[in-house]
Amino acid sequence: MKQIISILSVAALAGAANANIRITEWMYSGGNGEFVEFTNVGASAIDMTGWSYDDDSRLPGGFDLSGFGVVAAGQSVIIAETDAEAFRAAWGLSASVQILGGYTNNLGRNDEINLFNSNGDLVDRLTYGDQAFAGSIRTQNFSGNVLPAALGLNDVFGWVLSASGDINGSTLSAAGDLGNPGTWVPAPGAMALLGMGALAGMRRRR
Repeated sequence: MKQIISILSVAALAGAANANIRITEWMYSGGNGEFVEFTNVGASAIDMTGWSYDDDSRLPGGFDLSGFGVVAAGQSVIIAETDAEAFRAAWGLSASVQILGGYTNNLGRNDEINLFNSNGDLVDRLTYGDQAFAGSIRTQNFSGNVLPAALGLNDVFGWVLSASGDINGSTLSAAGDLGNPGTWVPAPGAMALLGMGALAGMRRRR
């Protein structure tokens, strides 16, 4: 019985770890190309080998994210429409920021971002579109950043446009896009609240 409980506990911890990779920023149209950022908002590193991204076809395996490898706690990684090094140069990103460039299932003004783990399970999703969801943001030349309270909830109204001087240190790209790819900074105390929420969820499951 103890062994079964131990196995279930390990499975629960693995599921919680997977859930700690979140969609944290996106731009569907920009002078330096579109991009999506994923961040490990948890306290432990996560291996993204076998993970994948897809848009509204909702099929795992659309774009392989294995190249990210192990993503450290707090680390943000990026997929970009353009070549990785061209994107890095356009945004002035350091060599330490991991970028996978050249994905071809391009995002539209009204679309969806889906993140799958190595088992093909959905980890995070964002369904967006200022035309479909009146009053939500439009990420043309300005990226959208998720608010900590909306992490993993697929709530496009929990996203805000990048702005000069914001908490994420948004800057202009070479083509004049405004964003902060490679950086996501939660509000003070947000990470602690996220950790408490994960623990509470595990306790409820038990």
